[in-house]
Amino acid sequence: MAGAAGPGSGPGAAGGDGDDSLYPIAVLIDELRNEDVQLRLNSIKKLSTIALALGVERTRTELLPFLTDTIYDEDEVLLALAEQLGNFTGLVGGPDFAHCLLPPLESLATVEETVVRDKAVESLRQISQEHTPVALEAHFVPLVKRLASGDWFTSRTSACGLFSVCYPRASNAVKAEIRQHFRSLCSDDTPMVRRAAASKLGEFAKVLELDSVKTEIVPLFTNLASDEQDSVRLLAVEACVSIAQLLSQEDLEALVMPTLRQAAEDKSWRVRYMVADKFSELQKAVGPKIALSDLIPAFQSLLRDCEAEVRAAAAHKVRELCENLPAEGRETVIMNQILPYIKELVSDTNQHVKSALASVIMGLSTVLGKENTIEHLLPLFLAQLKDECPEVRLNIISNLDCVNEVIGIRQLSQSLLPAIVELAEDAKWRVRLAIIEYMPLLAGQLGVEFFDEKLNSLCMAWLVDHVYAIREAATNNLMKLVQKFGTEWAQNTIVPKVLVMANDPNYLHRMTTLFCINALSEACGKEITTKQMLPIVLKMAGDQVANVRFNVAKSLQKIGPILDTNALQGEVKPVLQKLGQDEDMDVKYFAQEAISVVAQRLRKLDFPVKDSEEPSIPGVDKNLFLRPRGPGEDTGKAQRDRAAPVASEEAVEAAQLRGTNTAKGPACQLHINTRDTLAQLEIAEAMHFPQNRE
Repeated sequence: MAGAAGPGSGPGAAGGDGDDSLYPIAVLIDELRNEDVQLRLNSIKKLSTIALALGVERTRTELLPFLTDTIYDEDEVLLALAEQLGNFTGLVGGPDFAHCLLPPLESLATVEETVVRDKAVESLRQISQEHTPVALEAHFVPLVKRLASGDWFTSRTSACGLFSVCYPRASNAVKAEIRQHFRSLCSDDTPMVRRAAASKLGEFAKVLELDSVKTEIVPLFTNLASDEQDSVRLLAVEACVSIAQLLSQEDLEALVMPTLRQAAEDKSWRVRYMVADKFSELQKAVGPKIALSDLIPAFQSLLRDCEAEVRAAAAHKVRELCENLPAEGRETVIMNQILPYIKELVSDTNQHVKSALASVIMGLSTVLGKENTIEHLLPLFLAQLKDECPEVRLNIISNLDCVNEVIGIRQLSQSLLPAIVELAEDAKWRVRLAIIEYMPLLAGQLGVEFFDEKLNSLCMAWLVDHVYAIREAATNNLMKLVQKFGTEWAQNTIVPKVLVMANDPNYLHRMTTLFCINALSEACGKEITTKQMLPIVLKMAGDQVANVRFNVAKSLQKIGPILDTNALQGEVKPVLQKLGQDEDMDVKYFAQEAISVVAQRLRKLDFPVKDSEEPSIPGVDKNLFLRPRGPGEDTGKAQRDRAAPVASEEAVEAAQLRGTNTAKGPACQLHINTRDTLAQLEIAEAMHFPQNRE
């Protein structure tokens, strides 16, 4: 552990010369050896501060060796250290001394925890770019070779990620050695190492010469694609995309396609899944000719795969595959070779497959055009709108804009309505939430008449749903509908129905009225807000439920900027002052907040505000932390008042301990907030840097 180092060792001893300026640095360095993991972690995160204080020379000669020797620690500390060292080049003297950072990172690249190794490799890749070609061969390449030939698989897996960054700037002789080490790792006895090599194969191929790709990388790809471990084979599929982009059509057909065809029919469903998942990228990489001759048959087999996960992954790629086909002959290929398989998936037994298809099938309408959409796709859309799975119906509705561009939504309107109603009343609240989010889109496409006739009642019913998230989403939905259909529609259709809810026996529904007014006021404008909404809000100030009353105060604060001076002064202000005298503490608090906003608004309008009219309500502390309180319970203000002088004394003592006096002035200004005294003192102690050093 880091705490094993002796108290006199490491760079911390540097603070013993009596220089007060290094005292905080000595504290941070001591924390590097502390038994508390959190203290060590905090100190590691301030490593750049330590390095700045020590200077580049002492950072290289003392701090880095110390970090290298105490590298065994908790994983979260090592992760923070690996991240810090990646940005340390400037703190050790610039690119000429970047090699000084390699020893600790090399140690971190061999630890057991994967995330630490990955972060160390990321930092090494970053530092490699700052090496000169000479320094790269002298320091960085030997590090890669050591990692690649390490006894533990952890070092060999880390080495796989470093070949591509050092290869381009190495000499020819060194390049040959690097390729040899990579070949060795691709045939390593440990599956984890072969996995790491397979994951970096495509990246390494991009920096190699074309001849080396053909003679060395392609055989490695073939071997990895036929590895006994399916976890290795599926990563080879990912590398195939990068390799295919580098080769000519002839080389592709001869060297890569046999292996890719084999992967599409692999005995492991994970490998087939990876082929389906990467299909669009493979299609672009191999080009249109090979895609038509080889990939289309492979895609057909994936759409009929025995595993639902593979069929779902392939279904997700249907739209991209069709869009990437060459324009000439595209329609024929889709109609004859793709559409028959799509029709089968519409009635698939697995809901995830149907849901995946429903999320992309609407996009085919823009590819096939109006006539084919009406004749061939429209029956599929209608069938999916009646599917028993709510996710399928939801995915169809969420992509209606694609069909609307081609054939217009009227073709679907009669089938849409039952599907929307079923989703709106679904037992799962998340399904109801999703359909609410698509309602403005549907409203815009169906038109105001259809909406008022068929869907308006649904939108109002959501406002009284038993789930708060639904009521909140329904409120936002109304605001979007008003923005789409206009204020006149809102005044005649929405606002009267919302205001009626103010008399509902359920206080939650009365609160929803206030939430709706908050959302609609800005969209509806000053006139509707003042004449129709404001009287209802003022009336609700006398509600029996405290939650409603303090939401009245919040609503008046929200709509205040929209109202004119007369309404604020004559109607809003008296109500807020009355709420300010409420028996409930929360109501008083929010009333005071609202009065402050109203007073500021009146000042901006050049309306005279007397000092006596400033919000000053006895017994209410604006910094009060709102929480449920029992009768007679201390609000916390008295306790904070008692703590203030103690906190001030502690701050003075802390400053004196740091050697500050009136001649030098305070090292840094310490603002005492009695609500958070301890946190402020901790910050002051940790970041104490005197301004003057004599």
